[in-house]
Amino acid sequence: MSEARSLLENLSELLKRASMFGYASNLLYWDQQTKMPIDEAKGRAEIYATVKAEWFKLLTSNEVGETLKKLVGKETELDPGGQALVRRIGNIYERAKAIPPDLFKAFSEASLRAYTVWVEAKEKSDFKHFQPALEEMIGFKNKFAELYGYEKNPYDALLPDFEPGITSEDLKRIIQSLKEKLVPFVSLLIEKSNKPNESLLRGHFPEDLQRQLSLESLRLIGFNFNQGRLDTTVHPFTITIGADDTRVTTNFLPGELDSALLSTLHEGGHALYDQGRDSLIKWVYFDRGYSMGIHESQSRMFENMVGKSLSYWKFFYPKLQNIFSYYESVPLEDFYRAINVVKTSPIRIYADEVTYNLHIMFRFEIEEALIKGEIEVKDLPEIWNSKMQEYLGILPENDAKGVLQDVHWSLGYFGYFPSYMLGNLYAAQLFDAVKREIRDLEEEITKGNLKPLLAWLREKVHPFGLVREAPDLLREVTGEVPNSQYWMEYIKEKFDQIYGIS
Repeated sequence: MSEARSLLENLSELLKRASMFGYASNLLYWDQQTKMPIDEAKGRAEIYATVKAEWFKLLTSNEVGETLKKLVGKETELDPGGQALVRRIGNIYERAKAIPPDLFKAFSEASLRAYTVWVEAKEKSDFKHFQPALEEMIGFKNKFAELYGYEKNPYDALLPDFEPGITSEDLKRIIQSLKEKLVPFVSLLIEKSNKPNESLLRGHFPEDLQRQLSLESLRLIGFNFNQGRLDTTVHPFTITIGADDTRVTTNFLPGELDSALLSTLHEGGHALYDQGRDSLIKWVYFDRGYSMGIHESQSRMFENMVGKSLSYWKFFYPKLQNIFSYYESVPLEDFYRAINVVKTSPIRIYADEVTYNLHIMFRFEIEEALIKGEIEVKDLPEIWNSKMQEYLGILPENDAKGVLQDVHWSLGYFGYFPSYMLGNLYAAQLFDAVKREIRDLEEEITKGNLKPLLAWLREKVHPFGLVREAPDLLREVTGEVPNSQYWMEYIKEKFDQIYGIS
């Protein structure tokens, strides 16, 4: 065995020991979101912070640092997967090492407290109740940015937690080019009189029957239930609890059919990515530092490009009709148009795939300004409403449906939102590459056969995607750098047909 390979095995063992605490913290978080009694919130925050701190301590140990140092100059002796892992862990280690352990523990505890306060504030639609907790989280992130270091923009110091290789200037260029094409196209669709009948998706849909449908959809896309499960929560998420334990959550709304089903497909896409990791990184706990845009591309692909496609519903619609007999009298074409209705919504997670990126654009502008100190937390409700009016032409009726609707800031996830937009763009670019290589992909989906798609993703994206920077991965898989062209072409072709635009 080469010295480099021996060092990599040693590094893997050190990371595995750290990951045991990381995965344990994830289990605590999953339990808090799904099963935990509400009165345990304070105690859970302390337990979570202590366990997470142990992961952080082991990740930033001198042993890990020394092993990484010994690997310098020897990476070429490793295969590409090993090289990618060493580079990514090296980057994560250096960033983590910049944060004092006591500060990290305090942040971890504060984030869970802030989450609990956010839940209370959202239930009451009371932003002032959340304001002090949010100010505390921004204070932590500003300290982190200073410790990481940056040239001009403190927001750039936070982006690598979620999107390595992307800067705020990159995002502004992407947003500007996309906004110029997207805003008029949205206006065109909104003004069309030939609107889908979305009332077809409203009615009474018992949770047990919705769950049955969601489980069936997860099986169809290839989710491995021997390595995961489906549960309910307020804000749907996917989380890895161990090397072979990936859990999906959704939220069932009794009056809406599409919400839980599509969020399950979305989270299922995330889960397929995690279940497809190479064995080399199965025992590496990634808290931050990988491309959430690539992760999001998998959820967006299965939610929108598969789950909202006519090909998918040609196969899946009879299953829906068997569970909800009302749809036996609803033509497939009407149902397909209904789940693809375009309308401006105040709620991001309920936004259609055309207007969704507009939600992300103004969130990026707001959170960048917060981190740069250009706006104050107390003014957020007014600023939020103004931005929503600017981008979507609507106003939320209250803070719960406005500035308090997202969980991210309560957890300190500043820099996360742009990944959603990038995920849409990456998904379209990857899906175009899939269709070029698998010519009969749409026909196979019509038969309920998603194995060719999953096999392609397992080969090209999933194994080492978590340790690759998005620009490099996209260039290798699609032959091009990330761009918005494919997403805009996909959207225009699909919705021109749905809305009858010549």
